[in-house]
Amino acid sequence: MNFKKTLLGAGLVLMSAASVAATSYKIGTEGGYPPWSMVDAAGTVTGFDADVGAALCAKLNADCQFVVQSFDSLIPSLSANRFDLIISGMSYTPERAKRVNFSTPYAVEDAIFILKADSEIIKADSAEAIFAGVAGKTIGVQGGTTHGAYLAKMAPKVKIKDYETLDQMQIDLDAGRLDGTFADLTSQSRFLKQMNNADFALTDTVIKGSSDPETLGYGIAVGIHKDNAELKQKVDSALCELIKDGTVKSASEKWFDIDIANYDACK
Repeated sequence: MNFKKTLLGAGLVLMSAASVAATSYKIGTEGGYPPWSMVDAAGTVTGFDADVGAALCAKLNADCQFVVQSFDSLIPSLSANRFDLIISGMSYTPERAKRVNFSTPYAVEDAIFILKADSEIIKADSAEAIFAGVAGKTIGVQGGTTHGAYLAKMAPKVKIKDYETLDQMQIDLDAGRLDGTFADLTSQSRFLKQMNNADFALTDTVIKGSSDPETLGYGIAVGIHKDNAELKQKVDSALCELIKDGTVKSASEKWFDIDIANYDACK
């Protein structure tokens, strides 16, 4: 998906609660990773991160607008000053932190496999058993995410197939062109409910987001340009307020039916 236009107009601009905003920010997001970030035919961005972005901009007394483009181009575009922030379900990892500053992580997210329902490893009681069971199989991941790096490290015998968007990956799974997929628990659960294909199921074992910080990171955070320490400080403060006042909790329960707010971040 190559959405590279700036989204403008009614419903596309995230307005602050103040009548006159003090500043304006552009927010980079993918727009193709439901229910984190979606963009419809009219260009309207919705999802958990859209709600977090709107609340963040209100706290910052800022007018904000989304710039929608592929996930793997977000950090290069931020570095090139094409926008000011990244809010796109992005995990704070040591490797990414070499290129971009990250805010306090505002959410935590686990990952899970979707595999053939009749597979012996669906009921596996450990990640290691799953890794052994998927050796030689083709597992889809979204390109540029932490999931491919995690699989490459933990299950090097897996054939990893990258996709530009989650939708493309899930279409191939539904069509039988993949043995399974590996992605965020919330996105995988949502897809499986919509899939209407009893041939596939979620594994019993969930991969904890904290299980390997080197690849899976420290939580979901806002990306900020390396040279903008002042903005990072403002964003950190605003996110902690949104976590403490229940805004992040409400948004996550709205989109995921569970609370994924990172309460440990601001203690």
